[in-house]
Amino acid sequence: MTMVGTMVWLSSEIMFFAGLFAIYFTIRAVSTELWDEKTALLNVPFAAVNTTILVISSVWCQIGVFKAEEGKVSRSGSLFNPATWGMREWFVLTYIFGAVFVAGQVWEYAVLISEGVMLNSDPYGSAFYITTGFHGIHVAGGLIAFLLIIGRSFTAKRYTYAQKVGAHVVSYYWHFVDVVWVALFFTIYVLQ
Repeated sequence: MTMVGTMVWLSSEIMFFAGLFAIYFTIRAVSTELWDEKTALLNVPFAAVNTTILVISSVWCQIGVFKAEEGKVSRSGSLFNPATWGMREWFVLTYIFGAVFVAGQVWEYAVLISEGVMLNSDPYGSAFYITTGFHGIHVAGGLIAFLLIIGRSFTAKRYTYAQKVGAHVVSYYWHFVDVVWVALFFTIYVLQ
């Protein structure tokens, strides 16, 4: 039931992000000259690297889920041998990549603010920060969920079905956040 409930909830999140895309495209259609001016300020190569980091984190997350399904919670060998890692180590790596992505977004925001693109400066700034900001909040929520799953793996005396379900649910959410970002990346940085 937890997994089904998560999928239903993520469906509602799809509608939420669809509304954000609608805002973005509507404002873009009304302010074309502003769009041309402001999109020139975007650092597309940096955003592409940051996107790659987030997408790779989804791979690490899925490997962690596979380990959870095997019942392998933690590593059985050296920390420097990923072949012996369990769910915990893969989820920690996912967390690190996710945190790097968020740090990259914060850096990009700081650069854009220094160039005069702010939330209240014009319609472009509003659309950019609202769409990417809400996504960033969702990524931060996913990072908190990973911390909870990782922490629970340390405190549980034995690995249970509920912990396996928790790993699956967090992975559903993380993959969802990644797919939404890929769509945002192509909309904001590639299509411009």
